[in-house]
Amino acid sequence: MKVPLLDLRPPLEELRDEIIEAVTQVIDSTRYIMGPEIDSLEKKIAEYCGTVDAVGVSSGTDALLLSLMVLDVGPGDLVLTSNFSFFATAGVVARLKATPVFVDIDPVTYNIDPEQLRLTLAKMDVGTRKRVKAIIPVHLYGQCADMKEILNIAAEFKIPVIEDSAQAIGAEYEIDGKKRQAGSLSDFGCFSFFPSKNLGGVGDGGIITVNKPELAEQLRLKRVHGGERKYYHRVIGGNFRLDPIQATVIRVKLPHLNRWHNQRQDNAEYYNKLFAETSLGGRISIPQVMHSQRLENPHIYNQYVIRAEQRDKLQSFLAENEISTEVYYPLPFHLQECFLDLGGKAGDFPVSETAAEEVLALPVYPGLSRQMQEAVVEKIEEFYQA
Repeated sequence: MKVPLLDLRPPLEELRDEIIEAVTQVIDSTRYIMGPEIDSLEKKIAEYCGTVDAVGVSSGTDALLLSLMVLDVGPGDLVLTSNFSFFATAGVVARLKATPVFVDIDPVTYNIDPEQLRLTLAKMDVGTRKRVKAIIPVHLYGQCADMKEILNIAAEFKIPVIEDSAQAIGAEYEIDGKKRQAGSLSDFGCFSFFPSKNLGGVGDGGIITVNKPELAEQLRLKRVHGGERKYYHRVIGGNFRLDPIQATVIRVKLPHLNRWHNQRQDNAEYYNKLFAETSLGGRISIPQVMHSQRLENPHIYNQYVIRAEQRDKLQSFLAENEISTEVYYPLPFHLQECFLDLGGKAGDFPVSETAAEEVLALPVYPGLSRQMQEAVVEKIEEFYQA
């Protein structure tokens, strides 16, 4: 049975007519830059995430970049972040001529380890710590990082926090007995509308959530080259505008997001059941939900990631049997060629390095059939029994 890693058609077919009508209205309006679609989506995303405001931008990468620009991150500055994430998380820091400082991850959630974060800061002298302009935790695969501890550390050292929430829109986290959403827990929440995300557009797009109006004002200013009015520029910014066609597609999809989360969660639970019935023993391990079970969406499964012995051989075997998988991510930041000048070497971040050798994402998208999931697990079991 052929099983793709992702199939965008089921939700598209469900909303096809509504999306086409909404896009046609944008085209007919001739408002192709900014406009009411952007304003409407910003309000709806802020409401969904439980924040004061939201600012639409051109991509998830630019959401991170613009947030750092608002914090005036530049040459000589340091930004602490996870060593195990999509490249943009660290790449935006380097683009501003600042230095990313990598922190190892928790072996269960793959998110930044608060103990390692504190240790990294503790090892710095006072002068070096003053150069730390931000901490970027990543809510990897759809589950929030341990934000309570991270926020405590950030408050102790007076460091702003930018949540990389690109894979986690709608993921919930309990703090001080209250349910909070990814992107509402810190100074900035950065989201991606890349098509493969749980809430994806038909191209690039992103948004930044904030709770402080003054930050929203700065984001909007720098989003349009730092100009409050045409041709007059108070600060240096860039072209970080969200396309209204992407905004209208996201607006149509947003009311269905929690239902799609539930479908992904159902698929994850079925995988868990299937794996529990196998004789795989310790050869693979399944994702663990680490936060409060009282939450409806503690994990939204942008990816369902297992750890697997002989991962690369397993992936090749599955590909030979027309089952698509992906490795998110095969190389930690400290071993990426572009960051070798920072002095990283094999063995520096053992948890990240082990994860890079073992993680494998299985198909988990809405519309995935039970038969497809059964085929995936059967083939994994067949591989280890050979």
